[in-house]
Amino acid sequence: MNGDFEILGTKIAPGQSAQVYLEVAKLHTRTDLKVPIIIERAMEDGPVVLFLGGIHGDETNGVEIVRRIIRSGLNKPLKGTTICIPVFNIFGFLNLSRQFPDGRDLNRVFPGSEKGSLAARFAHHFTKKIAPLVDYVVDFHTGSADRINAPQVRCVFSETKTYEIAEAFGAPFIIYSNYIPKSVRYTLHKMGKTALLFEGGKTNNFDENVITSGVKGANNVLKFLGMRNGGPIDKQESVVIRKSKWIRAPHSGMFQVKVENGSWVKKRSLLGIVTDPFGEFENRVYAPNDGFIICINSAPIINRGDALFHISTVVLGQTPGA
Repeated sequence: MNGDFEILGTKIAPGQSAQVYLEVAKLHTRTDLKVPIIIERAMEDGPVVLFLGGIHGDETNGVEIVRRIIRSGLNKPLKGTTICIPVFNIFGFLNLSRQFPDGRDLNRVFPGSEKGSLAARFAHHFTKKIAPLVDYVVDFHTGSADRINAPQVRCVFSETKTYEIAEAFGAPFIIYSNYIPKSVRYTLHKMGKTALLFEGGKTNNFDENVITSGVKGANNVLKFLGMRNGGPIDKQESVVIRKSKWIRAPHSGMFQVKVENGSWVKKRSLLGIVTDPFGEFENRVYAPNDGFIICINSAPIINRGDALFHISTVVLGQTPGA
């Protein structure tokens, strides 16, 4: 890339930084609603990396991770360009909601449509104006509702560049995850971009362990790409999970978790207890196999069939007790 880097009509010369705005819509009060985008460009050309948070407006851990990347100056590269969007779904963030005002999940309408719903129009604007400029994307998410994800990155293992970025990130877990049609990750993949998905914690909550993992991972990715100096920070060898499954509630009732998220459990280990409020039964939930617990449902009241625990079934490499 020679000369100016242009984004949304703003030209950014080598060594310069800028804040630009992606227009979302006009409110019914005629007030413009815009998404702030922070760009930092080094003197030397290199990759363009996008750190994206808040596609779902209630996933505050992702917003905080990108905020700390900016606040700590990790987004100032020695070469290349970083683009930070801490709050992508500004509507959802204002309302602490997963959805856009039209009721749609923004992460299920990509690449969008110029004449579609509000969410689809916004997705289209991003796909046309921002996505073509980037080489790598790290998309920060959390578990939905009361589900708490252990810090993890997700990718398709056969894609060499994406898997290398996943390894460089250094999250506790790397989990195989195929593409979901109409998601931003799927759209970026179809455009030839390298997109990594980070998951950690739950909605409307700050989890310091998750936030720290996400910030360190972003720093490690920039160092792997040669955009920052030094070696990786507290990089651990990730557990690689090829297959996993959900353990579901056998009964409706009150739910007590008896296992730590991210831990290794043996088959028949006690994971949780489902009880009724009147003292008539206690139903124990046991691990169906050896594996890592990578997500826990923290809801105190559950219904029969609800997903309670996400457990690995196929782990690549050495496992505890193997």
